[in-house]
Amino acid sequence: MNAQRSISRGGGRQPRIVIGADCLDRLEAVAERAIVRDPDLADRLLGEIGRARIVPAAKFPSNVVAIGRAVTYRDEATDQEKTVTLVFPEEADIACGRISVLTPIGVALIGLAEGASLHWDTRGGKRRVLTVLRVVREDVAEELKA
Repeated sequence: MNAQRSISRGGGRQPRIVIGADCLDRLEAVAERAIVRDPDLADRLLGEIGRARIVPAAKFPSNVVAIGRAVTYRDEATDQEKTVTLVFPEEADIACGRISVLTPIGVALIGLAEGASLHWDTRGGKRRVLTVLRVVREDVAEELKA
């Protein structure tokens, strides 16, 4: 299965993910601090970290979702597209489109490459499929808006 077009299916194969070595320790710390207040979400983030390919910052692919990158994705159930920037929890501001990596959508997006699709569960327990359409650094996204 091509990683660019892979999709998770129930208990099946999940799309490949990549995480930068430069933010690995901080991501693990965020997940570990969340274990008490939201164990399910913390476990999901730790699971994603555990299965990720860890790469040095200098070799991190430009088309992969990471902290500080803007991502445009499509919710396949509604066919709606949305652009958000993935951030650490203390930087989150939904009104500005900055979503925490410690949310269901943040955990679902971290490490995905453009073209990848996967199932994710909303906080309300609904199963959705999302597809990553475009990934850009936040500063580039701001320049494109101007």
